[in-house]
Amino acid sequence: MLSKRAYNFNAGPAALPLAVLERAQAEFVEFRESGMSIMEMSHRGAIYESVHNEAQERLLSLLGNPQGYKVLFIQGGASTQFAMVPMNFISEGQVGSYVMTGSWADKALKEAKLTGGGHVAASSADKKFLAIPELDSIKAADNAAYLHITSNETIEGTQYAEYPDAGNIPLIGDMSSDILSRDFDINKFGLIYAGAQKNLGPSGVTVVIAKEELISSSPANIPTILRYDTHYKNNSLYNTPPSFSVYMVNEVLKWIEEQGGLAGTEAKNRDKAGLLYDYIDGSDGFYRGVAEEGSRSIMNVTFRMPSEELEKQFIKASEAEGFIGLKGHRSVGGLRASIYNAVPHESVKALADFMKHFRQTQG
Repeated sequence: MLSKRAYNFNAGPAALPLAVLERAQAEFVEFRESGMSIMEMSHRGAIYESVHNEAQERLLSLLGNPQGYKVLFIQGGASTQFAMVPMNFISEGQVGSYVMTGSWADKALKEAKLTGGGHVAASSADKKFLAIPELDSIKAADNAAYLHITSNETIEGTQYAEYPDAGNIPLIGDMSSDILSRDFDINKFGLIYAGAQKNLGPSGVTVVIAKEELISSSPANIPTILRYDTHYKNNSLYNTPPSFSVYMVNEVLKWIEEQGGLAGTEAKNRDKAGLLYDYIDGSDGFYRGVAEEGSRSIMNVTFRMPSEELEKQFIKASEAEGFIGLKGHRSVGGLRASIYNAVPHESVKALADFMKHFRQTQG
């Protein structure tokens, strides 16, 4: 019996809804009176395939049932998508245009340079990636096959408030850290992808949602498993899928429906983020938000304190009180609270109260 849940602010793998964990626990040993766990079943069997198809349909339903889109379940995380996107879409004489917003956008661009050709459509490097570039500054190359954005940068704590218009080329989005955190129009995108381990479920599966016209045919000269059309034509069952992770995604999607869909999760997420940002901004500089105000993420709240020594004390004291994952990424330091969909309001309120107490004792 679990005595107390940790205050989990890990950046990923991240918090999962307690209700989902409890449902999975109840079905773990035997799924649907089969005499087996879902992890033991053939991915070709009717029971697993029904879960697989249900998760695809439920995800599209949450996005408003857009016409002409297909959900794929692929392994390898967003890092594999960094390579698959240029390999599948950049033809000879073309490039992929990328908006440089931080660490993850940089990784995606590097893969494009290796596998096809990469072009910087806009960059916020001059602001140390602490802001999203102005939308009207984003200019895709004339020979661009697509425009790629990273919707939310977990390390710097920035997020697009609105998405750019890619014109007559597909807009492709890495939404690994903010998918389903807020309502958005997927029809603006040709393809989005997301590792599941922040807002969709456990690690192991990556969700791709794409216009069918983009993924129904891929270049024949790239490896079979890295072709989008392989997964499209085989309903993501060309090879053995991460079946338990897909099952968990389906359960998380059910939970999101129970929260009121994307409108419900967005309201809760903005409330949680507002609670932390309001306290940071009102602390007379004891805590200082890192990202510029108009670019602040509602998923990853990054902040600093007057000294690194004080930040170390904060981490040590917070861990003693059951707070997990508040240390900033090693590449930038500082502090970070990742408040994904499944992080409850109570945990965020507890963190704000702890921050207030720490300031009173140390300030």
